[in-house]
Amino acid sequence: MEERKHLSYEVKREILNEEELDELAQKSDSKPSLCDKISKSMRSSGPKVKNCLLGTIPVVSWLPRYSFREDALGDLVSGISVGVMQLPQGMAYALLACVPPVFGLYSSFYPVLIYFLFGTSKHISVGTYAVMSVMIGGVTERLAPDSNFMIWDNVSNSSIVDIATRDEERVRVAAVVTFLSGMFQILLGLVQFGFVVTYLSEPLVRGYTTGAAIHVIVSQLKYAFGINPVRHSGPLSLIYTVLEVCFLLPQTNIGTLVVSIVAIVGLIIAKELNALLNKKIPVPIPVELVAIIIATIISWQVNVDVKYGVEVVGRIPSGLQPPVVPTLSLFGQVIGDAFALAVVGYGIAISLGRIFALKYGYKVDSNQELLALGLSNSIGGIFQCFAISCSMSRTLVQESTGGKTQVAGAISAVVILFITLWIGRLFEDLPKAVLAAIILVNLHGMMKQFLDICVLWKSNKIDMLIWIATFIFTLLLNPDLGLAAAIVFSMLIVIFRTQLPKYSLLGQVGNTDIYKPMEDYDQVKQVPGILIFRSSATLYFANAEMYQEALGKKSGIDITKILSAKKKLEAKKKRHEKKKAKKAKKQLKKNGVTLSPSEQEEKHFEQQKEVSIIEVDDDLDPSLPRAIILDLSPVNFLDTVGVKTLQSIWRDYGEIGIRVVLAGCQTGVVENLKTGGFFNDKVTKSSLFTTIHDAVLHCQSVRTRSPYHEELEDLQATHF
Repeated sequence: MEERKHLSYEVKREILNEEELDELAQKSDSKPSLCDKISKSMRSSGPKVKNCLLGTIPVVSWLPRYSFREDALGDLVSGISVGVMQLPQGMAYALLACVPPVFGLYSSFYPVLIYFLFGTSKHISVGTYAVMSVMIGGVTERLAPDSNFMIWDNVSNSSIVDIATRDEERVRVAAVVTFLSGMFQILLGLVQFGFVVTYLSEPLVRGYTTGAAIHVIVSQLKYAFGINPVRHSGPLSLIYTVLEVCFLLPQTNIGTLVVSIVAIVGLIIAKELNALLNKKIPVPIPVELVAIIIATIISWQVNVDVKYGVEVVGRIPSGLQPPVVPTLSLFGQVIGDAFALAVVGYGIAISLGRIFALKYGYKVDSNQELLALGLSNSIGGIFQCFAISCSMSRTLVQESTGGKTQVAGAISAVVILFITLWIGRLFEDLPKAVLAAIILVNLHGMMKQFLDICVLWKSNKIDMLIWIATFIFTLLLNPDLGLAAAIVFSMLIVIFRTQLPKYSLLGQVGNTDIYKPMEDYDQVKQVPGILIFRSSATLYFANAEMYQEALGKKSGIDITKILSAKKKLEAKKKRHEKKKAKKAKKQLKKNGVTLSPSEQEEKHFEQQKEVSIIEVDDDLDPSLPRAIILDLSPVNFLDTVGVKTLQSIWRDYGEIGIRVVLAGCQTGVVENLKTGGFFNDKVTKSSLFTTIHDAVLHCQSVRTRSPYHEELEDLQATHF
């Protein structure tokens, strides 16, 4: 092994505190006022208007520079492949949303076309998504349950569901919640709120999607078994639904069950074969499309709906739906669900978009993505679509088949338009059990996310806890409330971790200006007479008290006890002086001597010197440090409680003769100290240092002495 090379490193400069550093670097104190900022933002210019236009409608900037030679073929193949894949998935996910399958095709057309105009990711495939669809299904079944549409059938002399009226109402509900979620996304994008996705960590998103996948599976059991359980809503609804499905299993339609099993087994085998041939064929086999074509032909020939009672898709109207104004009266009932859809849809899309942007070296604008998804959903809601997001499976197909730009998405929308206008009616005999099988098989990727638990156990147990908690919340509270609970839990974990930071005493590494925790390194030694204290978290109201307690524990200084001893000492001194003065006054009065005020003052001064030995009970250890350096480099802000805590430490330790200095303060922290009233006539920026080493050198050059030390020596001395 090649020996390590030691390169010389030497810096020569004077010790610099914050005051001297501001002067040396010529810090600028001039800051623009709020009015100046507003007026500057309101000014318009040609380049500014152009940049705003290109930023709001990205297609205007990249489409004129589109390279047909390099990108056209790949986008064409990719677009056709994704469009073919959108057909079965759109129809299947419409079942999750509890709307007729044709509305899944509409949701695979309008929003995709809008995203082509306004989106910034070149590779993600937006459209129907299982998690979003099941969230929509929860809303539609809650506001339009079967029980609201029961009618009397004279033929069977029993109550049946008016399916046409029910589906019409459910489409209306789905369109309203989709439109409102899109408006939320547009609003968040306009106020530059794209950073909201930072609160959706990867463990949280993966735990949430896994929990939502369980909801998807349970919702498809009725199509797989041919039963009709009552859909429950609210907390624990998943458990109630599972129990009811188990109760209804004896009523399983055998024909539907056979279709489900055959479809599931066939899809699994075909997908495995597709994976084996992936490297040998340029375009993956459209397994789902082949499955629905074969199933439709068999169903049409055998007439399974009449002979075996297998439920089929039914009437699929040709053409597109006209725009419809959303029902405003429903807004109040779906506002919470709409916001949850907005956050979930954006979080999934931006997470996947950033992965591919990093892989291919381009930038995805988080705020513009909010606008793009918001416009896709709001306009889609007007055309009776349900909420969309980004699908992992379709995105991987789009990328693997050569998709280079958003043109691939536009081509897939054209494919769906062609299917909707001319081919859609051919799938009216398709069994719904086949669509359920497509959904169940496509969820195998989400089921693999359970392996995250083992990985996170080894790498980060806190993230594992967030994953498991999010999964449980989503299962028990439904996807909408589960997401809210998961975000709250994740933020509580962050607060909890800031309340329990790691406190360390730092020591010097050899003859260097580097300081490391002494408990973590063997060759790190404490600087004589100087204690360097660091907290791994920022200092604010939630952990300020613990910061003081940790400082006392690490330093071994019981500041409360020492200050109490000092107060007792001062009280004893005052009592002794009073007693001596009273005694002297009595003696003078007895002798009949009257002194002038000046003579009384001189006499009192002489009596103070006649102090015999006073026993003082104090535990002041001469080995206590002369100075304490508080390393604030991990601190990125200070609130008023944090500033008061530092003031308290400065005052209390200063009273017992220990100098306190601050090191590693960021510019924002210095401003917090200034606005918080930390500085005064005695405490200036000269007590703040940019580096720990500057603070150490300063403390070594100044010998600190307090009035407390002098009082102890004076009072413990013998006079006369």
